[in-house]
Amino acid sequence: MPTKAKSKSKTKKRKKTLVIVESPAKAKTIEKYLGRNYHVIASKGHIRDLPKSQMGIDFEDNYKPKYISIRGKGDTIKELKSEAKKAKEVYLASDPDREGEAIAWHVAHALNLDENAKNRVTFNEVTKDAVKESFKHPRTIDMDTVDAQQARRVLDRIVGYSLSPILWAKVKKGLSAGRVQSVALKLVIDREKEIKNFKPKEYWTIDAEFAKDKEKFKSAFYGVDGKKTELPNIDAVKEVLAKIDKKKDFIVEKVVSRQRRRQPAAPFTTSTMQQEANKRLGYRTRRTMSIAQQLYEGISLGKQGTVGLITYMRTDSKRTSPVAQQEASKFLHENYGAEFAAKSQRHFKNQEDAQDAHEAIRPTSVYRTPESLKDVLTKEQYRLYKLIWSRFLASEMTPAVYDTVRADIVQNGVIFRTTGSKMKFAGFTKVYDNQQEKNVELPDLQEGDQVKMTKSDNKQHFTLPPARYTEASLVHALEENGVGRPSTYAPTIDTIQRRYYVKLDGRSIVPTELGEIVDTLVEEFFPDIANVDYTAHLENELDEVEDGKKQWVSVVDEYYQPFKKELNKADSEIQKVQIKDEPAGFNCDICGAPMVIKMGRYGKFYACSRFPDCRNTKPIVKKIGVVCPKCGKGEVVEKKSRRNRKFYGCSRYPECDFVSWDKPIGRNCPNDGHFLVEKHSKKGPVILCPNGDYREEPQENEDK
Repeated sequence: MPTKAKSKSKTKKRKKTLVIVESPAKAKTIEKYLGRNYHVIASKGHIRDLPKSQMGIDFEDNYKPKYISIRGKGDTIKELKSEAKKAKEVYLASDPDREGEAIAWHVAHALNLDENAKNRVTFNEVTKDAVKESFKHPRTIDMDTVDAQQARRVLDRIVGYSLSPILWAKVKKGLSAGRVQSVALKLVIDREKEIKNFKPKEYWTIDAEFAKDKEKFKSAFYGVDGKKTELPNIDAVKEVLAKIDKKKDFIVEKVVSRQRRRQPAAPFTTSTMQQEANKRLGYRTRRTMSIAQQLYEGISLGKQGTVGLITYMRTDSKRTSPVAQQEASKFLHENYGAEFAAKSQRHFKNQEDAQDAHEAIRPTSVYRTPESLKDVLTKEQYRLYKLIWSRFLASEMTPAVYDTVRADIVQNGVIFRTTGSKMKFAGFTKVYDNQQEKNVELPDLQEGDQVKMTKSDNKQHFTLPPARYTEASLVHALEENGVGRPSTYAPTIDTIQRRYYVKLDGRSIVPTELGEIVDTLVEEFFPDIANVDYTAHLENELDEVEDGKKQWVSVVDEYYQPFKKELNKADSEIQKVQIKDEPAGFNCDICGAPMVIKMGRYGKFYACSRFPDCRNTKPIVKKIGVVCPKCGKGEVVEKKSRRNRKFYGCSRYPECDFVSWDKPIGRNCPNDGHFLVEKHSKKGPVILCPNGDYREEPQENEDK
C-alpha cells in the first residue's frame, strides 16, 4: 500500500529582538543571558566620527560636526543595518557613560531609528539579573549626555587641529598638542622646574635609645622647655647635647595612652584603582583599564557561563548599592565573624565635582572570591580582581583599633619623645591594608619613672625636592585639579608618552627636551590651554551640559572666541625653533661623514650629517655593564619601545633575542639559576628573581 506524502508545513521564521552593544565579548555574554528571542551584536566602538583629513567642524553653523563613517567600519555598519531590518525591535546597550551614549546616538542615526523611541538600556554590571532588569526600564537616548560628549569632541578637535600645524611649521613635523594633555604636560614640567630650582636645607636629628630596667626602647629629640625645637645645624645639636648628662637618669613625663581607630578607604573610583594598581602591581594606567574592561565585560566560569566580575570601571563615585553592601555584610558574618562587619552601611563622601553617574568599582558578587576564580583568570586579571574585591570588602568592615602610647623623656628641659603603637583589633586590615603599620612595643612607662640613655646618634640631613610624578601620582594630580574625567586619565598619560613629550625613568615621568619646547610655546601663546584652573572650569561646564543646565554650542563658543585671537597672534609671532643636532663623536660607516644625534618622534637617535644624501641611522643604546644572560657574548643594552617604555636587550640582536622589561644585574638566582633583576620600591631598589622565589630587600637609607 503506497504511503501518503507528508505535507510541508510552512512555518514563518520568528523575528528576534536586536541588541547592539560595543564589544563582541560583551555581546556573547549578554546574548546568553537574554535567551533565544534576542540577537546581540557589537558596533565595535564608534562607527562615526569627525574626518581625519580635515577639521570637520562648520564654524558658520554653530560648530556643527561633520560626521562620517569611520574607515574600516563599512562591514560593521552593513551588518548592523541588515540585522536591524530583520529585527522585531532594536535596543541600544552601549556603555553607561558619555562615550556610550554618543555611540548609541550615532548607531541610531545610521539605522534611521526613531529618536523618540525608548530603545536605550544601560546596566552597571554585566550579570544576568542586572541585564534583564535593565530591559524592563528602557529610555530614550539622553541628548544632554550626547551633547556633552559632542562638546568635548569638538573642543579637542579645534585645539588639536589648530595647534598641530603651528607646531609642524615652527618646531618639527609630526608634532601635535591637545587640550587635556597640554595641562598634564605642564604639571610634569612644573614639577621638574621645582626639582631643578630646589635648594636643599640642612637639618639635624638626634635619635636615642633608653632603657627601663633591662627593656630598651627608641626615642627622638623633640624640643626644649616644653616647645618643639628645630635643629638647623651642628651648633644647635651641640647646644642641646651640652644640656644633658648621659650618666644621669632621665624622667618620664606626660604619658598619654589612647585608642586610635583607623577607618577603611572607600571602594575604588577609576583614578584610585589606577593609582593603587600602579603602586602595588606596577601596572600602567592603560593596562589597568584594559584588564578592568575584560573583568567588566565577562569571564567564562565554565558551567556558570560567562559572567561580568566587576561593575563599570569608568566612574568617579564612591557610592555602592545597598544590595551589594548587604551581601558584603552577610559574607563577612559568615566568613569572618560579626565583629568584622560594619555595624551599619557606610557612606563615603564624593569629591565636589564628581558626576556620581555610576557606582564605585566593586565585584558583582563578593561570594566570587579571588581564590575561587584563580583557575579561570589570567595572572594579571587575578591580581587586579583581588585588589578590587579586597578594597570593596574592606570598605564594609569595622575599623582597625590600635593602642597607642606617647611619652616625653626629660632631663634639664631637654625632651625626647617616644611613641608606641600596638594593634588591638585588625578590623578591615585583615582583608586589605594600604598602610601596613608595624607594631612598636614600649615597656610599661609611668610618669615619674627613671630611665637611662644607653645610646644617642646625631645625624645630618638635607630636605629633599618633591618627587617626580609617577603614573599613579599624575592621575591623582589630574583628579585633584579637576582636569579630565575617569575616561580620560589613561589616554592622556599614554598620549604624552607616545609623542615623546615625556619619558619613563623607572616609574618616574620625566619631561623631554621636545616636551619642554612644546610646553613653552603653548604656555606663552595659548595660556588658557596650559592653565590648570581654566581647564578644570571647562570640565565643570561640560558637566553642566550633561546635566541640562547649559547648551553645548555656547560652551564651545565661549572657549573658541578667545582661542581664535590667540591662534592668529601665535601664527604671526612664534619664531621658528631650531632643534640643533649634537655631534655623535664618530663617523658614518657608509659614507665616512660625521654622525650626529637627532631628535626623532621616539627620542634621540644617530643619523648621518649628510642626510638626505645618506640615510644611515642607528639607535642610541646605553650599555649597563652586564653580559647577556642568554648568549653570554653580547652586552645588555637599554632600549626604548615604540610606546617609549624602557626595556633591556642584547647588543647582538637579532642574533640573540634576549629581552627583559626589568634591569638585569649580572647575577643569577641562588635557587633556580635565573638571572636576577632590579625593580624599584619606595624604600629603594629591590633585587629579585622574575620567577618569584628569591628577593633581596633594599638597605634602609639612614638619611631618610
